[in-house]
Amino acid sequence: MNQNIFVVGHRGMVGSAIVRRLQVLGYNNILTAGRDELNLLDQNAVQDFFRANRIDQVYLAAAKVGGIHANNTYPADFIYENLMIEANVIQAAHSNDVQKLLFLGSSCIYPKHAEQPMKEEALLTGILEPTNEPYAIAKIAGIKLCESYNRQHGRDYRSVMPTNLYGPHDNYHLENSHVIPALLRRFHEAVKRGDEEVVIWGSGNPMREFLHVDDMAAASVHVMALDSMTYQTNTQPMLSHINVGTGVDCTIRELAETIAKVTGFSGLLCFDASKPDGAPRKLMDVSRLNALGWQAIINLEDGLRDAYDWYVNNVEEARTH
Repeated sequence: MNQNIFVVGHRGMVGSAIVRRLQVLGYNNILTAGRDELNLLDQNAVQDFFRANRIDQVYLAAAKVGGIHANNTYPADFIYENLMIEANVIQAAHSNDVQKLLFLGSSCIYPKHAEQPMKEEALLTGILEPTNEPYAIAKIAGIKLCESYNRQHGRDYRSVMPTNLYGPHDNYHLENSHVIPALLRRFHEAVKRGDEEVVIWGSGNPMREFLHVDDMAAASVHVMALDSMTYQTNTQPMLSHINVGTGVDCTIRELAETIAKVTGFSGLLCFDASKPDGAPRKLMDVSRLNALGWQAIINLEDGLRDAYDWYVNNVEEARTH
């Protein structure tokens, strides 16, 4: 518990959850650095930070993230910034003799038409979803960076690929947020206005998997804590990433109905089928993670209640004051 652990991206949804998880487990020496203290796009600054601090482990949770609109509008920003962040941090970790690192990726690394549920072996077997291809390419590069440092330098750099995440510290921006925070905010505001209906994009039929960020943090710490032999036995040198999810999905309609229940909305749900649905299904195969002794414990309704409580007490509270 005396190891110095650097959580990169500690103010984001995933990074803050990892910090909370480590603290609960009794880790006291958690190192963090905000954007005002460390520019992750500056290679020299990142090297200087690692040289100035004795670091034993790194959780690389920092990334430029956003929804379809943001990815379509700023593709160059998404690929450049994510490539720079991971390259700078992973190289600095290696050159300062940090043996253990965990890289956090995304389920969007898998081909657009990957067989469901998506197995780790589906990586690089087909074309990516065009709307977030630059982001996905950067995340694939992060996996391959870790694998390459392991193969060439004997490092123990691991990668986990989460499904769709939600929870405290999510992004509730009207244009750039993902489906759960967008719907939580829309339903909340509909209740406040007394609206009789809420319009939801698409048919409501696509199926998606959602993981509470506290479960993601628990899985991340679990994977990092595995002994090297166990990790290597369950992965391959050039196929080393591990999916993280619940292994259970639901339709967007079912999601909206649950969010209506959580927010107290009792009006009509109207699905606008003229709007795009996206892929019909996106579900992770989590058998590799389950075999390593971990599975999710937070069910969707409980997780949504937690996320909604955080939104009301933080985002909504800040807007009304």
